[in-house]
Amino acid sequence: MAIVPSEPGMTEDLQLANSVAASDPAKAEQLYRSILSRQAADEDDLRDQEQALIKLGALYRDHDKAQELAQLVVDSRTFMSQIAKAKTAKLIRTMIDYFPPSSRELQMQVTRDNIAWAREEKRVFLRQSLEIKLIGLQIDAQDYRVALSATDVLLKELKQLDDKIILTEVYILESRAAHAIQNLPRAKTALVSARTAANSVYCPPLLQATLDLQSGALNADDKDYKTAYSYFFEAFEGFTQTDDKDPRALRALKYMLLCKIMMSLPDDVAPLMLLKSAISYQGKDLDAMKATAVALKERSLDMFKAALKDYQEQLQQDPLIRTHLSILYDTLLEQNLIRVIEPYSSVELSWVAQEVGQSSQIVEEKLSQMILDKVFYGVINESIGTLEVYDEPEEDPMYSTALDTLKQMGEVVKSLYDKVSIQSICLAFADDKASGLA
Repeated sequence: MAIVPSEPGMTEDLQLANSVAASDPAKAEQLYRSILSRQAADEDDLRDQEQALIKLGALYRDHDKAQELAQLVVDSRTFMSQIAKAKTAKLIRTMIDYFPPSSRELQMQVTRDNIAWAREEKRVFLRQSLEIKLIGLQIDAQDYRVALSATDVLLKELKQLDDKIILTEVYILESRAAHAIQNLPRAKTALVSARTAANSVYCPPLLQATLDLQSGALNADDKDYKTAYSYFFEAFEGFTQTDDKDPRALRALKYMLLCKIMMSLPDDVAPLMLLKSAISYQGKDLDAMKATAVALKERSLDMFKAALKDYQEQLQQDPLIRTHLSILYDTLLEQNLIRVIEPYSSVELSWVAQEVGQSSQIVEEKLSQMILDKVFYGVINESIGTLEVYDEPEEDPMYSTALDTLKQMGEVVKSLYDKVSIQSICLAFADDKASGLA
């Protein structure tokens, strides 16, 4: 049996339960429930029950017992009525966080049930805290419009209370939900409101990191990757300050690497991965970003597609990474097409498609877009399936000079016309006035 160091004030039953939790989960569960079933006589007993509740919830989490965890949250309400209301909110949210992603629906249902219980018990702070948690879960479940509607209702209530910290948290959730459905004006407005509220009070480090993470995401969507990188770096630093390994720290680190890739600085990716604070996050997620950076450095579409295939979960599930890698794919395709067609004045589309490893339809559509965007000058001859590439036309400076002259003459004529019009009005007014005096 593993020996667990005793903590001051901890009962023998709690120490024993902690010591056997890894080797004999069934016995540990029995001991934790025994502690919770007792009638607390003093503050020490309440503290032991609080620890037993958290430990039992963690035990269910570690052994994928979602149903038992859900029942534990319901059973703990009797104990919750004996402790401070602020601590109740923290405990219930901690227990809800123990649900695995595979039990998202059950997690959301447990949260709704506890919101209803808090409303019946008239625990306003607990209800608001759980409603915020539910909105976050709805965003994670990609139910963005429902989450946005919930933020509208909650914000009306919170603005009357003027709690800046909670307001900041809800504004960030509103910005995330709006950003997910590409309602960028609302996302930016909500983010500004969140910053305004956060600047008026002391903002906890984790909340500030969450705010920086969302700021970076919106700047990345504006293709201001340099500013976005700064925000992601601040977010990463904030998330790594906690004792527990916050999963959002890994997300912020991946976004930092993404910004370097999108700025066409693939050589900066490897040194960032070697930072002391990044060492503990090594794994497939960072390997995926490194493979993408190597593909960019080599300007290889084949390597890029291989990275997308090998690291599909790491690169395709995150909406922000998926969106910007799609932009990067178009950029790489464009660079490869330019490299292939550069030596020729006339080239077969089927051969170009073979060289870049894409279908003829995709290549034809991309080349048409590049011609319209004036990336190069040319025309697609669909009748024989070729691309005719022209030299970039040289602009005769005489044309621009003539246009400037005509523009200046137009301004002079307009000015003279305005003066004549004003004089005509003045003369007409003078004639009317003279007639009136006569």
